[in-house]
Amino acid sequence: MGCCELDHEHEGHGHGHEHEEEMSLKKIILSAVLFAAGIVVEKFIAPSAGDNVQMVRGIFLTLYFGSYILCGLPVIREAVEGLSKGKCFGEAFIMALATIGAVAIGETMEACAVMILFQLGEYLEDKASDKTKDTIEELLDIRPDTACVIRGGKEVVIDADDVEVGETIIVKPGELVPLDGIVSKGSTMVDTSALTGESVPREIGEGEEILSGFVNARAVIEIKVTKEFGESTVSKILDLIENAQGKKASTEKFITRFAKVYTPIVCILVVAVAVVPPTILGWNENFRTWLYRACEMLVVSCPCALVISVPLGFFAGIGRGGKDGILVKGSSYLELLSRAETVAFDKTGTLTKGVYEVTAVEVAEGCSLSKDELAALVTHAEYYSDHPVSKSLKNFHTCENCGKLTVEEAEEISGHGIKCIVDGKKVLAGNKKLMLLEKVLGFNENIDSEKKAAGSVVYVAVDGVFAGKIIVSDVVKENAKSAIEKIHNVGIPTTVMLTGDTKDNAQAIADSIGIDEVRAELLPQDKVEEIERFMENRNGGTVVFVGDGINDAPVLTRSDVGIAMGAMGSDSAIEAADIVIMDDNIENVALAIKLAKKTMINVKQNIAFSIAVKVAILGLCACGFVNMWLAVFGDVGVCLLTILNSIRLLKKK
Repeated sequence: MGCCELDHEHEGHGHGHEHEEEMSLKKIILSAVLFAAGIVVEKFIAPSAGDNVQMVRGIFLTLYFGSYILCGLPVIREAVEGLSKGKCFGEAFIMALATIGAVAIGETMEACAVMILFQLGEYLEDKASDKTKDTIEELLDIRPDTACVIRGGKEVVIDADDVEVGETIIVKPGELVPLDGIVSKGSTMVDTSALTGESVPREIGEGEEILSGFVNARAVIEIKVTKEFGESTVSKILDLIENAQGKKASTEKFITRFAKVYTPIVCILVVAVAVVPPTILGWNENFRTWLYRACEMLVVSCPCALVISVPLGFFAGIGRGGKDGILVKGSSYLELLSRAETVAFDKTGTLTKGVYEVTAVEVAEGCSLSKDELAALVTHAEYYSDHPVSKSLKNFHTCENCGKLTVEEAEEISGHGIKCIVDGKKVLAGNKKLMLLEKVLGFNENIDSEKKAAGSVVYVAVDGVFAGKIIVSDVVKENAKSAIEKIHNVGIPTTVMLTGDTKDNAQAIADSIGIDEVRAELLPQDKVEEIERFMENRNGGTVVFVGDGINDAPVLTRSDVGIAMGAMGSDSAIEAADIVIMDDNIENVALAIKLAKKTMINVKQNIAFSIAVKVAILGLCACGFVNMWLAVFGDVGVCLLTILNSIRLLKKK
């Protein structure tokens, strides 16, 4: 890996790269052996060599020269190549110039030491960076290249890219699912951890959707393909990961610009240190002293710690998120998310399950019906209706009479409800307007004035007398309340619900889970307008929107950071979002914010540490208080420490 750029290519992890690293280590070891032998000859044999001192001196200089060539020749070659391309401020050029200058003034031993430690630092940096890349590459193993498809009544193994939509593929136990589809035969348990980060296996049966990247854990299944290979879930995910660094954070861009300005300025200072003091003080012994200090400054000046560790920090953050089922499309979104001050949520499918259920059955005072009898009457009255409320009633109540009923004189009154006769009883089921229209006895239009129901209320009358009510709600996700608590706990002051639902329903749900503000009865364009209002009134932070539906795509795009619930979310929402939560776990929104904040802290630590240490050592070098060894630490040591700090993000916490 070049020290002044982070290579994100994956082919570098193959056999050739490992062989190159092995050869590099062998050269470093051999160079260190020659260097150690030279020190032994110079320090312990030369002093007692007598008349043979010149011959002994030639021996240890030869050993030093051999040591320098082994480690330094690749660096010098890289420096020459850089100069030919107009890159005169690369680290290779700076190191070559500094060590050649040291040799010129007779500091051969220190020149060798600098080059050995520089190459050792490069090797260790490669190993540390590889650890981060390997974490990303683990995700690249979830896309199979082939699929077993049924053609002409036979099983044929072909490239997954050649399977067409509508064809049937077979997936055996232990195999990866190559394409998205619907299970057409069989049932099994699947391991979804590679996609969602969820370790608990999931059971999937006939008629259910199955995604590419899942691992079939139990039985042979047949899958009818619904998406081409390039459009499959796993392909899209890997495209997101591989292209994540395409959208750089402003911090990364700043560091790149900083390095381009910083290095030339330091080089000018180095030349000034080498030339100005000797010009003033005299060129005899003073020239050697100041040239040595200039060489030290050259060694410490290279900004590789910044140029490598900052993008590596973001890359590690993206990799950690990928392992947790949080896919970030670029480092810029991590930076924006770390500054979030408002998080807005869609309601249906995000905070709620998007499935209507009967949540309460209340029998009116004085009514002789039981709750089960009341539910049965209403279900039978609405059995043939396709209204979502009717469907939820059917799921709530079933009996042997369901499906065999003859509902007499059924009349659906638009905007009110239904009126019919069931088992000889005149049944009314609908809203308050229906009760008032039919002048139902015992019904008070202020019946819910003290307590708002979190859902749609179906009022029921039997034979003209109020019998009770059934509440049908879009059920709140079990972890929605804890998710909002966690979001507040990671430092988000304001949470908002944006929904097309009624104000009463929305407010009731918001109150139950701890949402701070509610904007209800909104159309998709209204949600965009609300997000823009929050963005106009923000206090330096960013506005985040979390959604999952097709109608959420515009607001996901407009917000500073759009987060889509990926496993059940629509393709358009996932495409429009900047971050995708693959397992639909709303609690992972807080985890994503926490990860973003940790990533930015890590990046800022690297920046502050690198600049502080380099400036301090540069000053000490100019004043002559340090030697070349500390200068090496100021470059290679600082770079390695910042890289190790970056890969801490990969650890599970």
